[in-house]
Amino acid sequence: MSAGITMASMSRYAILGCGSVGHAVAEELVGEGKSVEIIDRDEGRVEALRDQDLDANVADIRDESVVDAVADCDVVLIMSSDVEANSAAVENLRTRGDDHFIVARASDPVSADELTELGADVVINPSAVIADSALRALETGELEYKARNLAEVIDDTDGRMAILVHRSPDPDSIASAAALRDIAASRDVEADIVYEGEIGHQENRAFVNLLGIDLVSRDEVEMDDYGTVALVDYAKGGAPTAAEAIDILVDHYEKENDEVDASFEDVRSNVSATSTILTKYIQELDLNLSQEVATALLYGIRAETLDFKRDTTPADLTAAAYLYPFADHDTLEQVESPSMSPETLDVLAEAIRNREVSGSHLVSNAGFIRDRDALAQAAQHLLNLEGITTTAVFAIADDTIYLAARSKDIRMNIGKVLDDAFGQMGEAKGHSTDAAVEIPLGIFTGIETSEDNRETLLQLTEEAVRKKLFDAMGVESSGEGNGS
Repeated sequence: MSAGITMASMSRYAILGCGSVGHAVAEELVGEGKSVEIIDRDEGRVEALRDQDLDANVADIRDESVVDAVADCDVVLIMSSDVEANSAAVENLRTRGDDHFIVARASDPVSADELTELGADVVINPSAVIADSALRALETGELEYKARNLAEVIDDTDGRMAILVHRSPDPDSIASAAALRDIAASRDVEADIVYEGEIGHQENRAFVNLLGIDLVSRDEVEMDDYGTVALVDYAKGGAPTAAEAIDILVDHYEKENDEVDASFEDVRSNVSATSTILTKYIQELDLNLSQEVATALLYGIRAETLDFKRDTTPADLTAAAYLYPFADHDTLEQVESPSMSPETLDVLAEAIRNREVSGSHLVSNAGFIRDRDALAQAAQHLLNLEGITTTAVFAIADDTIYLAARSKDIRMNIGKVLDDAFGQMGEAKGHSTDAAVEIPLGIFTGIETSEDNRETLLQLTEEAVRKKLFDAMGVESSGEGNGS
């Protein structure tokens, strides 16, 4: 019988060594109407099993004769607490060459490896199974406890709730905030999603517009008007913590050197998206999930994990699987393929014109810009050039140098590259595959921005940024731009 045959199609089972584990397995199988034959060397145990109308016989599972006794069985479960006896049983079965599906019990990782090498198809370590079950029960209990606490904080709201997201929020921030707003609404509390900066990236604007997610600028509200303030997916934006007292904090990223004393906190660095955390709360609170919020959360997870190609955890995958049937996939496709603005096209053209390539690394200067979000799009587009594995595009806006980088080189952590090159001058943030940095122009060049010295600033920035980037990447700059 092939190991690829499913357990549902297997009709006859043998259990060799029937201690407490084997007994429990036998009862479950018999309860499902399976035919089970039990072999154990303990005569008293065999008699007790027979008294329960189980098919049990006395034999030492190490004896080669046992192979003949289970010849008609499709599946053999070797469940003795004596691991040496289990190894002997597996070896006897495989030496005979019978095509059984063998499940064997180990006692530790070493014995598990030995049983696998002897030919067991599945190896079970009861200690590991119990520990895993205990951890799952703990996670379930903890989520239930946290969901209850979150509901209590929301219920105590006097008036409206403000949900603050990081500056120029991305899809994960917006989706998480929309989910928390739905949770609040389910408890008869109205909430506003409050942001700073702008919704600049085309995908982000399309995301907000197509899903009809309402956000309000912080400049348009008085924070004193809110009875409860929540921070959602706030830390990674690099902005300082809000000055207001915080009641709720939910994030997948821990803010360094910054304490937030909130009534409710759930910060999980072991998941890759705050949307994953909010999805778990939606499930735990058994809320009816709107198509818009389901679509937003699914896109938030996909965007944060680069379509499950970056730092994806089992929790991210299970959350996405839960959301998938509720999402509007036509809308997702529209979000992922937004039209390119004229300014973004200009920035991309300038970056292509001024690119310098060293090996598979590309660095380019986009000059003076108004829309700094266009840099990230330019860096992503340039990554599609043949032979290019890492890109970095920088430009000047107002009195700041902005730089966006992307990499598909598994040997390089582009976030660390930017931190090494510019961390002492500005604020670098990001991941191993995409990152950004902001550098005050005066600190970097010693020259203030004005119409008279634009060209000087551009030249100084060009020379210094290129050299620092290539040095941090471990490659040499040719000193020539314009596609060299």
